[in-house]
Amino acid sequence: MTNAQPKVVGIGNAVVDIIAEIDEGFLTKHDVHKGTMTLVDQARARELYDNISGSTMASGGSVANSMAGIASFGGSAGFIGRVRDDEPGRFFGKDMESVGVATPIDPAADGDDTSVSIILVTPDAQRSMNTYLGASTELDKSDIDHALIQNAEYLFLEGYLWDSEKPRAAMMEAADVARTAGTVVAFSMSDPFLADRYRDDIRNFLPHSVDLLFANEAEITSLYKVNTLAEALDLARHDVDTAVITRSERGCVAMHHGETVRMPAERVDQVIDTTGAGDQFAAGYLFGLSTDKSMADCAKLGVIAAGEVISHIGPRPAVPLKSLIPASMG
Repeated sequence: MTNAQPKVVGIGNAVVDIIAEIDEGFLTKHDVHKGTMTLVDQARARELYDNISGSTMASGGSVANSMAGIASFGGSAGFIGRVRDDEPGRFFGKDMESVGVATPIDPAADGDDTSVSIILVTPDAQRSMNTYLGASTELDKSDIDHALIQNAEYLFLEGYLWDSEKPRAAMMEAADVARTAGTVVAFSMSDPFLADRYRDDIRNFLPHSVDLLFANEAEITSLYKVNTLAEALDLARHDVDTAVITRSERGCVAMHHGETVRMPAERVDQVIDTTGAGDQFAAGYLFGLSTDKSMADCAKLGVIAAGEVISHIGPRPAVPLKSLIPASMG
C-alpha cells in the first residue's frame, strides 16, 4: 500500500471496468443491447463474465478516476470504497495502488459482488456496457476510515453515493468527521438526475456539510431550478464557500467568496471520448488546491486535465498529467 497520508481523500463507487473484444454473434447469443449502457443484476453480470475470454481489467468509478488523476499530476491522493473479496475486488485495490493512490480497502467476505462494468467491444468499435452496481451500494459507516479523513486536507465525495441509503449515510458521516477535523469537504453533483430526485435533501446538505461544490451547468441549474448559470451561482454562494462549474467547450467558472474566475477550455485537435472529463477536471482543481495554487491556477489545471482525457478513449490520463503543468506554475 502507498503508505504516506494522502492530502486528498475520495469516497465513491469502486467499479472495475472489464473490457472484452467480442463478435456480433456474442451480442445476439447473450441478448446484449448494442451500443448502450444497461444496468444488470449479479446473476447477469456473472453470466457475461463467465462467457468472455481475453478480457482486461481497469479500476474505475468517478471519484476513483479523480484520485488517479491527482496522482498523475504528482499529487497525494487516497480512496475509500467497498469491494467484495472476489477477483475484480482484489484487483481494484492493487490497480489503484499501482497508479499511486493509497487505497486501504479490506475486501468484504460477504455481501454483493464487486461493482463491475462489463464493456463488450465489437469489431466496429461500438461499446456495449453492462453495469452491475453491486458492493458499492453496500458502502456503510463501517467502511469509513476516520483517521484517513481527519489527517487529510481535502475530502471529495461522489454524488452518485446519494442514490443508495447506506452509502448516503456513510457519506454524511464522513463529512461530519471531516468538518470536525477541519478537513475541507468537496462534493460532486455527478448527474442532473440526482438534483431532480433529491433536490431538497442536497440543498439542505450543502450549507451544513460542504465547502466546495463541483457541478456542470446542467446539474447546478437543475439543483436550483433556474434557467441560467448566473442565477444558479447567485444562489450557490449562500450554500458553499466555493462553486466550480464546468461548461464543456466553454471551459469553467469558479466562484469563491464573491471572487469569480472564468477559464476557457483547452484546445484539442479532436474530441474522441468525453468520458471522465468532469472527473479529471476535478482532479486538476483539487491537485491545485492541495499544492496551494490560486483559484485561477486550479481552474487552469482542471481544464488541462479535462482536455487531455477527452483526446483519447478512456476516463483516465494517457500521459502523466504532471508533464502538462505549465512552467509558469513551477
